[in-house]
Amino acid sequence: MAKVAIHPEGTKIPTVPLTHGIRKGNILQVAGQVAFHPSTNEIVGTTVTEQTRQVMHNVRAILEAGGATLDDVVMCRVYLTDTAHFGEMNDAYREFFEESFPARTTVYVGLPENLLVEIDALAVLD
Repeated sequence: MAKVAIHPEGTKIPTVPLTHGIRKGNILQVAGQVAFHPSTNEIVGTTVTEQTRQVMHNVRAILEAGGATLDDVVMCRVYLTDTAHFGEMNDAYREFFEESFPARTTVYVGLPENLLVEIDALAVLD
């Protein structure tokens, strides 16, 4: 079973050695997404809420390009730059998932300048 690289239409191919998403069989791993606009690579938003929403739009676009939806996500990892952002991120994150939230890990890290949140996702398709 071959691995298939997933790059949503209209997005810039990363200049670093990674792909937006990778699918093998019924598993789709979305690489960590930050608040870059997919076609310009400009940062969208200055708040955790704005950036979380953009990140989740990016995650959803990659899932859809790979044949999945947010309902197929079983695990997310969230990377925040400040523990004070946890509640604000949760409020925005909650907008994208219904009941039966995916399992999740949240860690605090350093991200490139002006980026506040990064999220990756693992989806399992039927």
